[in-house]
Amino acid sequence: MAKINETNKLNYNGYTGSIEISFDDNCLHGKILFINDLITYEGSTPEDLSVSFESAVDRYIAYCNNTGKPANKPYSGTFNIRIGRDLHRKAASEAYARNLSLNDYVAQAIKSAIDLNGT
Repeated sequence: MAKINETNKLNYNGYTGSIEISFDDNCLHGKILFINDLITYEGSTPEDLSVSFESAVDRYIAYCNNTGKPANKPYSGTFNIRIGRDLHRKAASEAYARNLSLNDYVAQAIKSAIDLNGT
């Protein structure tokens, strides 16, 4: 069964899903996060929601396999950012001074910010 992590999200087969409550419809629902496709699921209990999430992930992967479309994989480890020339220059200079690649320097900066916030 999908596990609920510390941030109240579902995890299964490398995918993360949201957990939402609809008081109007008296149900739980969510969507697969961090992919470009919109895949939703719902359930009447937390266990139903977890089963529905797993089924949605499995159906999504099967659909992609059957149609030849590559399934979106969350968190490839690569992303592009736009930070402006001045900040880019300063970051490159700091990386050089620490004998790090710019990529390693930025990765350490992000990790430090996350560690500082405790998430």
